[in-house]
Parts: sequence; structure tokens; C-alpha cells
Amino acid sequence: MVREELEVRLNNKEYKNWLKAGQCLLILKNGLHPFVNSRMRAFHSDLLNQNTLLRKPCETSSCKPRANKLSQVCRVCSMWREVILSHHRQPDATVNWDNCSPPSWRNDYWELAKAYMPRGQGKVKHAHECDASALLNLINYCNYFDVDGKYVKEVIRYRNELMHSCDLRVNDDWMRRYQTSLKHLVRQFINIPEMSTVEQQINHMLTVDFSIHTTGSDLMDSAVFQGLESDSATQLEISADLISQWEAELLQEKLQELLHAAADDDDDNDETQEAEQLMSLGGFLQANRDLAERFSAELQAIKSLRAGK
Repeated sequence: MVREELEVRLNNKEYKNWLKAGQCLLILKNGLHPFVNSRMRAFHSDLLNQNTLLRKPCETSSCKPRANKLSQVCRVCSMWREVILSHHRQPDATVNWDNCSPPSWRNDYWELAKAYMPRGQGKVKHAHECDASALLNLINYCNYFDVDGKYVKEVIRYRNELMHSCDLRVNDDWMRRYQTSLKHLVRQFINIPEMSTVEQQINHMLTVDFSIHTTGSDLMDSAVFQGLESDSATQLEISADLISQWEAELLQEKLQELLHAAADDDDDNDETQEAEQLMSLGGFLQANRDLAERFSAELQAIKSLRAGK
């Protein structure tokens, strides 16, 4: 039943595009996170070497943001705030202080990184736990990264269009423009070892056949992916499971982002848009029995949010 329902969804070309575009972001993230992790570690070390006050512990051990504001904090955490803003490419933009634990800035370079990321990163402790959006926003806003911001912003825009698509579909023209932006961005990191094969992996992802068939003679062209067996029947089964896994990961990311935003957002207009997207996504999940079972907890959360409005 799961495979049959997935096969029906994949009969829609624009839904397949949506899944492929999301998987390209995962490929990009996996290539970026070792580099970003290394750069943030170096950035943190440089800050400590340049400013002796930053080496001191928080004077209260309890400084924390309130309603995303970081106003009533000790002298040390105040200095950290100033330094973070001084390295922010848009210091007048909203800084998501709620992502951070200020007393940890002295010892944890990733707590520093989260100040440059979108909201909802509070529980994230390492680079590999971040999605592509978090890493791209960090690169975009922190001036320790020497990259052409134009290409970073383009990919962030495409990522947001993808994740905010109400019908979970993108057309071929969008995909061509997206692929071009990804190529330009990836080539900014041509000398980074982990990024050396990312463009090739993305190109393959965008051309691979996502079709699933019910007969053993017709196989999805995905044998190049690691973990697939050579046996035809096994290959078909794993291929279906692999696509299903990718689909679930992308839907999970979209769900969590919308649920977090709907729970925390104080802007009525944004709240309305996010609520509409949540209802639309909830309807899609309920219409597909396999997805409704997989995401039953999230569907209950959507129901609770709707009841509380």
C-alpha cells in the first residue's frame, strides 16, 4: 500500500520536481557542514584571542534572551552581543537571540553560529544537525565567510519558495533556474574538499528517474546511490524505500518549520499565512494514508493548534 500510494504521488511531474529540489538541498548541506563547522571554530578562536573580556565567564550564569531580546545581560554577554553584531552583515535586521544560550558563547562556537541563523535553532548543538537554510543564512549574515552574497541569497530564496509551496509542486522552468543558482553557489566553494563532488551529485539528482513500478523488470535508475544492492528485486525495494525516506525527511522539515512558526509568531499576517500552509499540508497528509500514519503526531499538533486559535 505504501509503495502504491507513493507511486501515485510520483506520477505528478511537478511533485517529483519538488522532491528532487529538496534532496539537492540535503546534498548541499552535507557538503557545506564540515567547512562551516571548521570556519566557525576558527572564528570563535579569533574572537577569544582578540578580546580578553570574551574569555571571562558570564557574570550571572543565567543571562538569557527574553521575547527574542537581549537587553538585561551582564557585562561579558553584552560584549559578546556587540561583537556578534559587529560581524553581522545586516545588524539592523532581526537577530534571533532566542537561538542562543549567552553563557555558552565563551566555550561553544556553535552557540555563536546560531546568532546568525533563522529562528528555531535553540536545541541544535552541531553543524551536521542543521538544515541547508540554517547553514546558508549563517554564511549569508556572518562576515567571517568570504563569499559572493548574491548567490547565497538566490539559493536561500529558492529554498524558501520550495518549502513554502502550498501544493508541494514546482515546474520545470523553476527547476532550471534553481539548478543554475545552485551551480553558481557551489562553485564559490570549489577549493573545499567536501564540496568537490556536490555539483556532480546535484546534477545526477536532477536527472535521475524517480518512477516506481510494480513489476521487477522496470527499475528506477538509482543504482549509483550508496547502499543499493545489485539484486533486481532488492534494488527495486530499496529504491522505493529510499525515495520514501527522502520524501518523509522533506515533509518533516516543512512541518517542523511551519509548526514552530505557527506556535511562536506574533505577526498576524504571517500567522495567517503559516496557518493556511499548515492546513493545506495537513490536508495533503490526510489524503495519503501512508503519510497520515507516518505523521500522525504532527497532524495531531496541527489539530491542537487549530483548536487553540
